[in-house]
Order: sequence, then structure tokens, then C-alpha cells
Amino acid sequence: MSSADPFVLTAPLKVLYQDQYIVAVDKPSGMLVHRSFLDKHETVFVMQTLRDMLGQHVFPVHRLDRPTSGVLLFALSSEVARLLGQQHEQQLWRKFYLAVVRGFLPAGGQLDYPLKEQLDKIADKFSSTDKAPQQAVTRYQPLQQIELAIPVSKYPAARYSLVALQPLTGRKHQLRRHLAHLRYPIVGDTSHGDGKHNALFKQHFNCRRLLLVAKQLQLPHPVTGETLTISAGLNELEPLFSQFGWPLAEHYYQQQFAAHFLEEKWQKSP
Repeated sequence: MSSADPFVLTAPLKVLYQDQYIVAVDKPSGMLVHRSFLDKHETVFVMQTLRDMLGQHVFPVHRLDRPTSGVLLFALSSEVARLLGQQHEQQLWRKFYLAVVRGFLPAGGQLDYPLKEQLDKIADKFSSTDKAPQQAVTRYQPLQQIELAIPVSKYPAARYSLVALQPLTGRKHQLRRHLAHLRYPIVGDTSHGDGKHNALFKQHFNCRRLLLVAKQLQLPHPVTGETLTISAGLNELEPLFSQFGWPLAEHYYQQQFAAHFLEEKWQKSP
């Protein structure tokens, strides 16, 4: 789907968690969170779709880029939205992503690489362009690899890694820009990725989306304080993962996130 094609919701929006205070949905790739004058041709949005499903107003508390799928949380009142916003500012949320990247990422690590704020030509035309780069930190861990006997560019085969990611900051396009900086760009990234590999996935797997999933969100419940773990599905990526022989089971990814991104592990690291 190109950016010029209006998004079409082919199945009901999946609710991952709901109580009287909050609701989380599994946002499809390509779907905008809310209306934007930058995408005037769009008619379907998560916020309005969810509002119509629930029959009540919903309050966005964070965002996902349009091409990214996964866990998206809303408050059901302005007061709860305020509480969630405070949590977010205090960095009490833990976010975990999955990405398919070009190449064999050899080992995990933590990238602390400041990013200059990306401004939109229209929406940010009055913003300052001389701001210093902002701190941006991402933890990453390769989980699976595959080599495909498909020539690409000057190479006789194509190599890819499935990578778990934990952003510790929330800069615009942080994960996409950080992985591109590491020279392992996310497949399907039209801004920071590799066009030849994007074309390979379109041609051989009919895969036209950014291969980035907001897989899991952990946070204290804004009212009860209970720790919530909300997980999104792989959805349309399941056939691809199955073809590659990569795990589909949710418990596998929960175990990987817990094992590789445990805070104690990083605190003991030099």
C-alpha cells in the first residue's frame, strides 16, 4: 500500500485489553491514529473507529507511526489520560518491539545515539531547525536469522534477522533511525531502509508493510497500580514468520523480552 492509497480496515479493530478506565487495541499497519491535515485523503482512523465501537469518547495517550502495528493504549476519561501521561513522562512504561532487519545482527547491545528532531515541512514549518540532537537510547537483541537463496544487489543470497527492541526514549522514528545507523535497516522502511530489500519482500512474499511491531507494553494500571502486560499479535506477518521457521507463540516473545531486557542485567553491565 502506498501512502497515496487510503487505508481500508478489512476486519474489526481488535481489543487487547479493556476495563472501565482504559482500552488497548492492536493497531494495524497503515492505519493512522487520528485525523491529520497531512493525510486529507484518509477516512479511517483508530481513534474514531474505537469511539464508534465503544460508543464513548476515547483519549489517546501515546502514538504509533502509521506503518507500525501493535499495542496502542487509550484512556476512557480525561483524568485517566492525565494519570497515564504522568506515567509516560516518569518512564514507568516498558515497550518492546519486534523488527525484521537486513543482515545478520551479530549480538545485542544498547545504542545511545542522539537524534536530531525530524520536522515536517508543513506541520512544523514554524519550528526551530537549529535544535541540538536529543538523547535517544535503544536496547536491541537478535532472536532469529535466515538466509534466503535469492540474489540481491551484488550478493548471491539475502540475510535477515528478527530483532527484539526496547526503546528507552521516544524520539520520532527512533527505532527506524537507530537500526539504520547500525547498518541493519528495518525491512519495508521507505525513509531509512534499503529499497532493494524492500522490493525483494514485495516481489517474493507480497509483503508491502514496515516490518516493525509494537509487540508488548508493560505499565502500572493508572488506578489500581497492578502491573499490566498487554501483547499484540503478529497478524498478517504470521505466514511470513511461519515460512521462515520463526516462532509464532506469544510465550516465546514474552520469555525473550524478560530474559534480554531485565533491568538487573543492564544495571550489572559495565
